[in-house]
Amino acid sequence: MIDNLEYNTEREQLIIPEYGRHLQKMINYATTRETKEERNKISKAIIDVMGNLQPHLRDVPDFQHKLWDQLFIMSDFKLDADSPYELPSKEELQARPKPLKYPQNHPKYRFYGNNIKTMIDVARTWEDGDMKEALNFTIANHMKKCFLNWNKDTVEDGVIFQHLFELSDGEINLKGTDESLADSSNLLRTKSKHSSHKKSKKGSNRGRKRY
Repeated sequence: MIDNLEYNTEREQLIIPEYGRHLQKMINYATTRETKEERNKISKAIIDVMGNLQPHLRDVPDFQHKLWDQLFIMSDFKLDADSPYELPSKEELQARPKPLKYPQNHPKYRFYGNNIKTMIDVARTWEDGDMKEALNFTIANHMKKCFLNWNKDTVEDGVIFQHLFELSDGEINLKGTDESLADSSNLLRTKSKHSSHKKSKKGSNRGRKRY
């Protein structure tokens, strides 16, 4: 009796482990049937079992289509049965995904974050006018706030304007403007006000009765 015991290390690896080994054996059995009529009959029975094992898939669009695809995938595409849907391609499933495009980093001004570059690129597409000018100063003020989060000392507006000029490839030039950005003390005060509000709100739950 001990000699007939099976260990997982000696068993074949499950293709979709969520369905369990018994369902995998059913699919393996279906692939060995000689007539296509018998394979079709067993395949439909297996689909019914798979649907009962995965009830959450009933809310997924093309529920039956997904089950049939999984059936052929678990058979390693060896099952010769009629499917009501187009058969999945083994080559397409095994193909490597295309590499993702990561956002462009600017190590020189890393403290501004990657979103600043996106905001600048959007501003560059706008037509000249009051709206674009307001957007440029909004970006510059946000850059100044990010700079102060990284460096607690004050920063001259000229430094922010120069960084904005470089990050926009020279298309946004505020270096000759007479308008000033928000005062550093106001930006720091706004930050400290929000942080103190969060602390007081967090501590307001102390002493409450919990049921």
